[in-house]
Amino acid sequence: MKQTEKPLVPRRYLLTFILITSLFALWGFANDITNPMVAAFQTVMEISAAKASLVQFAFYGGYATMAVPAALFIRRYSYKAGILLGLALYATGAFLFIPAAAWQEFTFFCLSLYILTFGLAFLETTANPFILSLGDKETATRRLNMAQAFNPMGSLCGMAIASLVVLPQLISDRRDEAGEIIFYGLSEAEKADIRLHDLAVIRDPYVAIGLVVLIVMVVIALTKMPKTESDHRPREYRAGETLRNLWHNPVYREGVVAQMFYVAAQIMVWTFIIHYADNLGMNKATAQMYNIAAMALFLCSRFISTLLMKYVDSRKLLAIFGCGAAVCTLGAIGIVGMAGLYSLVGISFFMSLMFPTIYGIALHDVDARDTNLGAAFLVMAIVGGALMPPLQGMIIDMQTVMGLPAVNASFVLPLICFLIIIVYGYRSYQKSISL
Repeated sequence: MKQTEKPLVPRRYLLTFILITSLFALWGFANDITNPMVAAFQTVMEISAAKASLVQFAFYGGYATMAVPAALFIRRYSYKAGILLGLALYATGAFLFIPAAAWQEFTFFCLSLYILTFGLAFLETTANPFILSLGDKETATRRLNMAQAFNPMGSLCGMAIASLVVLPQLISDRRDEAGEIIFYGLSEAEKADIRLHDLAVIRDPYVAIGLVVLIVMVVIALTKMPKTESDHRPREYRAGETLRNLWHNPVYREGVVAQMFYVAAQIMVWTFIIHYADNLGMNKATAQMYNIAAMALFLCSRFISTLLMKYVDSRKLLAIFGCGAAVCTLGAIGIVGMAGLYSLVGISFFMSLMFPTIYGIALHDVDARDTNLGAAFLVMAIVGGALMPPLQGMIIDMQTVMGLPAVNASFVLPLICFLIIIVYGYRSYQKSISL
């Protein structure tokens, strides 16, 4: 008798899957409307690339701060409670952009993003393992890749609003015929007026997404969520025992490290595309179009890679895509000109499967009792996006490195990250075939 293929999402979980998948788009929007703001803040606040990168430090630092508390909260209550609290924190951080723009304080903007990402930490710590639990374990990694495919849709919306609405309205980014930014040569009074205008332009999309988040929160609050294995097991457990179990699982342990370096690579590649294009004489609005092209590739590749996983082991595919990303990064480093920019954009095709695949591989053999805390450390690994972009910004501030433009040379940091991911994919694949 022919065995029936197990469904990716059982019918009884379909509505829940759709609602939870919408959350992936929400945090994708926040991630990718924020990336181009690093360059915008650098100009309008007249700060260095390294200091402007503190936007990313605040944004991804929120994940590091709140991931474990989120896991403990979810363990004590439920997935639904974690989602609702995450949405509330997301909206709060977004609305704090109103006083931040009024006070014109860069630190206040960073604080607003920090609180916003408290909410994102709750959402990611909840949504990823929730999606894994909505069906058979054998299809879990594919199911998470499918849900994660909607993350770049939100990202594309964020990028499009940044490129078509925010960046073109920034008076501080206007240039003279020689391509030099006019803002730097103005009087302090003129700069103050422009700064007030531009910070209001940056504020508005965050306020708008805050309103959308509140609507989603009401819909989810009114929707009954199904019980999963996580909800049926006892709430009492020993955190120390869970930590020992996770530490003695090498695939999980190495997965946390790989995830940290992947997120660092992703944020560096997407944040500094604008700087790379700026070095070629483009304004920020034009440069952001290349970011949108990168995200479009990322989105298309996410669906392609999800399909490929039906035929190729996800661990092996991770190593192969890591090699592709490393080759494109070498092109971005070594080629000065448009071909280097095209190589930089091409990295996104190969990054597409990395986050959900590392996540799924790492949690595959983790005991169900340890999943929530295990998921928290994988979300906490997003702190890689806070630590490495400022370092890349410091390299970019050097202007030239070993005869190369510093912005080109700075992409050696993502290259190192991709090499680590290749090793993780290869090692986890070898372990799987030896069992």
